[in-house]
Amino acid sequence: VSITVPEILAHRADYDLVRRMRASICVLGPLLARCGAADVALPGGDNIGSRGLDLHIAGLRKLGAEVTNEHGYLIASAQQRLTGGSIWLDFPSVGATETILMAAVTANGVTVIENAAREPEIVDICQMLINMGASIDGEGTSTLTIEGVEHLEPVAHCTVSDRIVAGTWAVAATMTQGDVTVLNANPAHLDAALNKLVSAGAQVSHVAGGFRVVMDNRPLAVDVVTLPYPGFPTDLQPQFIALNAIASGAALVTENLFEARFRFVQELARLGADVRTDGHHALVRGRSHLSGAPVEATDIRAGAGLVLAGLVADGTTTIYGVSHIDRGYADLVPALRVLGAQVERIEAESLFT
Repeated sequence: VSITVPEILAHRADYDLVRRMRASICVLGPLLARCGAADVALPGGDNIGSRGLDLHIAGLRKLGAEVTNEHGYLIASAQQRLTGGSIWLDFPSVGATETILMAAVTANGVTVIENAAREPEIVDICQMLINMGASIDGEGTSTLTIEGVEHLEPVAHCTVSDRIVAGTWAVAATMTQGDVTVLNANPAHLDAALNKLVSAGAQVSHVAGGFRVVMDNRPLAVDVVTLPYPGFPTDLQPQFIALNAIASGAALVTENLFEARFRFVQELARLGADVRTDGHHALVRGRSHLSGAPVEATDIRAGAGLVLAGLVADGTTTIYGVSHIDRGYADLVPALRVLGAQVERIEAESLFT
């Protein structure tokens, strides 16, 4: 992706541009810092629970911005250059950390973000900003200290690989009793998940530029508790529920981040999975086999979990709502076919003929 900023930059991100992506809120901080104003339509994305923008708004206000929510838009403005401040996040939100960080790098003075997110993606964006001339200390820790600079310089940057996609392939190998090598992936970013796969019986080894997962038995059920990084990632929770659905034994899955993550278990049950939910807990009793059925992907990771379940189910599984999966997994079908899966993409109209 090559980005050239025009001399006159518009500061409005309309609904049609942002409605499908939760990440679209990431333009709020940079537009405010660069233009002194930002009108950003409230973002879309997956319906997996409450993901308010209060932390984003409170952080920008601490930097001197005026922020209101009007007619479906966040409207932010600053009469003069933003000013650094001390900001405590009630929750280590990745999105709020990114928004405040990108607004603070050109603010006047020093900004300290306490209880900041520590995800590899935060470290990566910090490194890119540093390469552009920003002054940031503490990346990878819960305290970020940013000393504002006058301007940033263009840079070429290679983004960190998608650890959730890499983790999904690791779960796929474990569920199908396969042998998969995942390249361009940092296994250290997936310690919590890979350790669970080892507990399930998989052999996980590091290779140059990635890791390898080998499985030759039915997996053992593993308990999962989602937490902010470096804890177990919520974005791999549905995939592990799918794994536990065909594992030996029973497992308790606890979701601490998004209360609606368990919506997809109703679809998984259509394949024969035995899952009972109670609040933010799900009890999964493994079954020796699942049976194919039509199911609906309700979000990106739910879709991934259903794909994995479909790989091991008897018969044919048809997954609707694949546009969700497309947002998180590029070229998923060709990659699965290379690995030996019998999978094809069907245009919607042909499903009804």
